[in-house]
Amino acid sequence: MEEKDCVRLLEEHDIKPTANRIVVVRALCASMLPQSLAELEHKIATIDKSNIFRALTLFREHHLVHAIEGSSDGTRYELCHSHDKEHDDDQHPHFYCEVCQQTYCLDYAEMPDIQLPEGFKARSSNLMIKGTCPHCKK
Repeated sequence: MEEKDCVRLLEEHDIKPTANRIVVVRALCASMLPQSLAELEHKIATIDKSNIFRALTLFREHHLVHAIEGSSDGTRYELCHSHDKEHDDDQHPHFYCEVCQQTYCLDYAEMPDIQLPEGFKARSSNLMIKGTCPHCKK
């Protein structure tokens, strides 16, 4: 992703496009799989862990990233396909391989519609399926 595209994406989510934030967006965009904080820290040697974490926290608050919990190395992050800071129209299940410990997005699969009891209001949901991926099954 080019810098101008990163700036546009950040601005669409009401996030000031600083140099560090642009670098974090580029690193997330370059990966095919959701990334852990440790993986991002390894890829982005120019920014310390606390600044990467602050950027991810801000991105999460503005619906620019999903935080995926349930893998062995903690939370993983991926860019959302939402178009603004108010709506998260990109919720989908994930698959965690217990052999290679990779987390895969199941973009094509819909989240199940759960009927909540009266008075409950959902803010987000997270569905993690665990097992063995096709590469490890061979």
